[in-house]
Amino acid sequence: MKIVDIRATTVTVPLEAPLRHSNGAHWGRFVRTVVEVEADNGLIGLGEMGGGGQSAEAAVTGLKPYLLGHDPARTEALRWMLANPTASLYNNRTQLLAAIEFACLDLQGRELGVPVHELLGGRVRDRVPFASYLFFRHPNDDGTGEIRTAEQLVAHARELVDEHGFSVHKLKGGVFPPDYEREVFRALAEAFPGHRVRFDPNGAFSVEEAIRFARGIDDLDNDYLEDPTWGLNGMRRVRENTPIPLATNTVVVNFEQLAANVRDPAVDVILLDTTFWGGIRPCIKAAGVCETFQLGVAVHSSGELGIQLATMLQLGAVVPNLSFAADAHYHHLRDDIIAGGKLPYVDGAIAVPDAPGLGVELDRDKLAEYAELFRELGPYPYDRDPARPDWYPLLPNTDWADPS
Repeated sequence: MKIVDIRATTVTVPLEAPLRHSNGAHWGRFVRTVVEVEADNGLIGLGEMGGGGQSAEAAVTGLKPYLLGHDPARTEALRWMLANPTASLYNNRTQLLAAIEFACLDLQGRELGVPVHELLGGRVRDRVPFASYLFFRHPNDDGTGEIRTAEQLVAHARELVDEHGFSVHKLKGGVFPPDYEREVFRALAEAFPGHRVRFDPNGAFSVEEAIRFARGIDDLDNDYLEDPTWGLNGMRRVRENTPIPLATNTVVVNFEQLAANVRDPAVDVILLDTTFWGGIRPCIKAAGVCETFQLGVAVHSSGELGIQLATMLQLGAVVPNLSFAADAHYHHLRDDIIAGGKLPYVDGAIAVPDAPGLGVELDRDKLAEYAELFRELGPYPYDRDPARPDWYPLLPNTDWADPS
């Protein structure tokens, strides 16, 4: 095969309600860019990346001189063509590489008539379990959807358990004062005896606050405490002062950082993100390093639609040392751009697609509908909160939202 064209379409897909996090919010929708890589045999491979809007479209189409005529099976050469680490000091293309890699793997699978997991060593599991991934949420314009109190959070979690079968619960924190969030988190854990929990304030706490927070939850059935503070040294100091395993998707996101963590441990569980690491293949390589050094791994979510979810499922299918439920924002979406609609959860897990390539197809009508919606609404600033227009966080943060 040879690549003959590449196209990018930015869409915005509505959420059930605006999701709050330590840096701001998702303003009631996700903005994602769908990438299509066409080969000379007429096949089209699919990729996806987040954020950016028109700039992401321009960046993707700007890769045409690199990609036209390239064999999509040569994904290792692609890595050096697009993301040579010294060149990337001037032009960081890691997330672009990931979207192109997804599409090239999809093309290979479609050409051979096999799912991507067969190209990556073969699956070791048929289903990937997921955590509920809970957020504090702003209300919608009609007043619905708010999650601010422990009662609201537990009620929402119970709805998700009833609908999707989750038995692991993750709360995204870093929004309200730590003492308040600790009590909300404890209420969540106590509402679901026998379930496991995890908490993630996105690095917003100081080291000392993170230690204090950890000591206030260490009696719970914690999978791990995710990014309680920022930086490897800060994480190392917290790790020395808590029995709870620490996890990260922020300070170990490449092989240099992974090597540093192996030599001087600061994190116990590496959350592998197919976008942040530059594709599915780098995540598998990283998982192999983690297997060697007995570090835990899980699949991270950076706010996916169905195409990137498929990459997460293909990754989860082939990694033998996946010992934790994956994260996904997916159940917060009202719709998707893949044919057949959203992939279903069954007993807290999603089946690994078995169709050729990534195993999903574009719904062209949905793609057009949500591309038009993006043109109407435009992007939103991920690192701002619509309810606090002049606010921005420090690191560590001390200016919390008011839970009352």
